[in-house]
Amino acid sequence: MAKRLQYRRLLLLVLLLGSAFVGLGYRLVDLQVVRHDELSAKAQQNTQSEILLEPRRGDILDARGNQLATSVFVKTVCADPVLIGDSQTKVARAIAPLLGLNEGELYNRLLPRTRVNDKGQTVTNRYVVLKRKVAVETWTKISDAMSRLSFTTNELQLPPKQYAQFCRDLKAKSVFTDPINDQQRYYPNTNLAAHVLGYVGMDERELNGSKILETAGKDGIEFALNSKLAGVRGWRITETDSQKRELVALRDQDVEARNGLNVVLTIDSVIQNILETALADGMREHSPISISGIAVRPRTGEILAMATLPTFDPNNPGSAAADARRNRVITDVVEPGSTFKIVVVSGALNDSVVTLRDQFDCENGAFAFGGRVLHDHERYGVLSVENIITKSSNIGAAKIGIKLGQDRLYEYICDFGFGQRTGIPLPGEVRGIVYPTKDWSKVSIAQIPMGHGLCVTRLQMVMAMCAIANKGALMRPMLVDRLDDRDGHTVVKYAPQRVRQIVSEKANHLMLTALKTVVGPEGTAKGAMLENYSVAGKTGTAQKVENGAYVRKYISSFIGFFPADDPELCISIVFDEPKNGYYGGQAAAPVFKQVAERAANYLNIHPDLKDLQPTTQETIATAPETPIRTVSARTLNNN
Repeated sequence: MAKRLQYRRLLLLVLLLGSAFVGLGYRLVDLQVVRHDELSAKAQQNTQSEILLEPRRGDILDARGNQLATSVFVKTVCADPVLIGDSQTKVARAIAPLLGLNEGELYNRLLPRTRVNDKGQTVTNRYVVLKRKVAVETWTKISDAMSRLSFTTNELQLPPKQYAQFCRDLKAKSVFTDPINDQQRYYPNTNLAAHVLGYVGMDERELNGSKILETAGKDGIEFALNSKLAGVRGWRITETDSQKRELVALRDQDVEARNGLNVVLTIDSVIQNILETALADGMREHSPISISGIAVRPRTGEILAMATLPTFDPNNPGSAAADARRNRVITDVVEPGSTFKIVVVSGALNDSVVTLRDQFDCENGAFAFGGRVLHDHERYGVLSVENIITKSSNIGAAKIGIKLGQDRLYEYICDFGFGQRTGIPLPGEVRGIVYPTKDWSKVSIAQIPMGHGLCVTRLQMVMAMCAIANKGALMRPMLVDRLDDRDGHTVVKYAPQRVRQIVSEKANHLMLTALKTVVGPEGTAKGAMLENYSVAGKTGTAQKVENGAYVRKYISSFIGFFPADDPELCISIVFDEPKNGYYGGQAAAPVFKQVAERAANYLNIHPDLKDLQPTTQETIATAPETPIRTVSARTLNNN
C-alpha cells in the first residue's frame, strides 16, 4: 500500500511538472511566435530611441564676409507636472526669473492636468513647454537652480525612500529640455538691410506621425533661399538602457545633419549703412511717408545697397507694423515722373527720329493735345532735344513721343524692362502697370513720355538708368554673389546676367551727353553736383492719384550715376510725399550727393574732374521742376 501511494504521488508530480512544462512551452510559443511582432515592437518602444539631429541654418554674409544673419542653437525648456507633484510654488519661484516669465503664470503651467486619450484612458499631461528659444547659458542656470532646491520630509509628507526618490526626480528630471535642438536667428546689425534679409518664423509640420516646429524664412533672402539656408535634418536610431541612457555600441543608424549653406550677398554693409544714414537724414528733413534708396554697379547689376524707411528689426519683426516690413523698392508701384523721359528720348535717338540739336516748340508752357492741355513749369519756347532733358520739359518730351510713335515707344518701354519682373531673388516683386497700345487713349502717346499713364517699381526705374550708364545694355539685378559651405568652399557662384542691348552705343552716348547737363548750372539737379566727379542723372516729381484724381501730393526722385563717362555707381533716391520742398531736385538730389560722396571715398573711386573748384551756394541751389497736376481739362504737368 505504501509503495502504491508513493507511485501515485510520483505520477501526480510528473503530471504537474509535465503540465507546467507544457504551459511554459505554450507561453514561450505565444511570446516568441504568436505575439512576436507585437512584443518586439513594444520592446523597441521601450529601449529604442530616435533622435533628430538639427542642421545649423546657414549665415547670410555681405560681399566682404561680414555677418548679416547667423544662428545659434537654443533650448526648448519643458516640465513634467507629475514629477513636480505639489511643489509648483517652489519651482516657479526658482526658475521664473531665469525664464523671464511671470511667477503666477509659470505656476499655472506646472499644475497637472488630465485628459482622455484616443483609447478612452484618463492620462495626466507629462510634457509642458515652458519657453522656447532659451540660450544654453540660461538653461545651465536653470539646471543649477533646480539642483539647489531643498525640501523637508515634513514638508512633503513622504516616507524616507519615496522622499529621496521624489527629490532626485524633481531636481534632475522634472524640468528638462526638448531633445530636438532649436535655433535662434540673430541679426547682429539689428535693422541694417532688414528688407533685403527678411526674417524667420516657426512652421509646424508632421514627421513620423508627430508634429514638430522648425525655423523657416518668412520674407527677404531668408524666404527666397530658405531651402539653401535650412540644410537637411539628420537622425540617430539607438538603444537605451532602463535609465534611458544611450548604449553607443548598439547604435543602429547615425546620419549626420547637413548644415545649411551660407549665402554671400552683393550687398556691402558699409555702403548699406551710408545709404541708410542718408535716408534717415532725408526722413528727418522732409518728413515723408517713406524714403527709399538703391545703389547699383551699372556694369554688372550688382546691388551694393537697398533700403527703405520706415524699417524694422528682424530680431523682433512683430514689434513693427506690417507697412514698415514691406520692401517698397519692389512691392510698390508709382508713376515715375520725369525720370521716365530717358526711355522716349533714348529710343528716339536710337531710331534717328531726332538728334540732340533738333528743336521743338514748347508752346510757351501750354500744349493742347487729345482733348487735354499739357503744361510745363515754365513758359519755354523753342528747346533743343538736349535742353528738353536739361530743363525737363513735359511738352518737349510729349512731342518727341508723338514723333517716335506709339508702337515704337511701347517696344522701348518693354525693352527697358517695364511691365516685367526684374528677377531679383526677393519675394513680393510686382510687374508694374504697362498697358498695351490697344488700350491707350488719344492722349497716352503724349502722357507716357513724361512718366504718366503707367506705373513702375523703384527697382525697374534704377535698372533702366543703369542701362544708360552701361552703354545701352540692360542687366539683371544681382543680389546673391555665391553660396558657400560651412568651411568657406564655394558651392555655387553666380555671374552677372546681360538681359539685352536696348539702344546702340552711339545713341546711348548722346543720351548720356544730355543727362550730364541735368546735373549742371542750367539743369534741375544742381544739388546732386559732386566736386570731384562728373554726374549724369534725371530728376522726377510725379503727382499722386487718389480716388481717380490728382492731388497735391508727390513722388519725388533723383537717379544718377558717376563718374558720368565711366560709371562705377548708380544711385536712386525716392521720396513719398516729402515736405519742405517736394521737387526731385530739392528733396532727392541732396541725398544722392551725400551717399555718392561717402561711397566714392569708401570705394576709392578715381576722380574724373581735373579742375576741382569749391561748390558755391549758388551752384547747389535747386531749380524748380514740373510735377504732374490737373487743371481745367485734366491738365498735365510733371517732372
